[in-house]
Amino acid sequence: MNNRSTEPHVALIVEDDRDVRELAAALLEETDLSVVEVDTAEAALDHLQDHGGEVAMIFADIRLPGTMDGVHLARVACTLWPTIRVVLTSGASRDCIDGLPDCVAYMPKPWRGLDVLREAEKAIREPQSPVV
Repeated sequence: MNNRSTEPHVALIVEDDRDVRELAAALLEETDLSVVEVDTAEAALDHLQDHGGEVAMIFADIRLPGTMDGVHLARVACTLWPTIRVVLTSGASRDCIDGLPDCVAYMPKPWRGLDVLREAEKAIREPQSPVV
């Protein structure tokens, strides 16, 4: 018998700064979520393509190396996996958040650990409703 839960249970952290990524991972490991860490949006999409149904939350920086930034990742994730809670973060000015999709929560850097934990709790207890 398979006792594995079918509920999403993964927090996907997308951050190119290793220290920030590890701090976010340490916080989220204290929740009911498992943590997967990647450093680019492309790596996040690769993970989502294989395991999207397991992801409850994406916690991503807006500015990322590669061809895709966090906003583009959020748009793709909100379209293809609408129940995932997407939280974008940035240390840049608030101008960078113009045009964020409605499905995205924004958290400025430096973020507070308590705010990250609140978002994780929302991802676990109040998954996004898919658009019908």
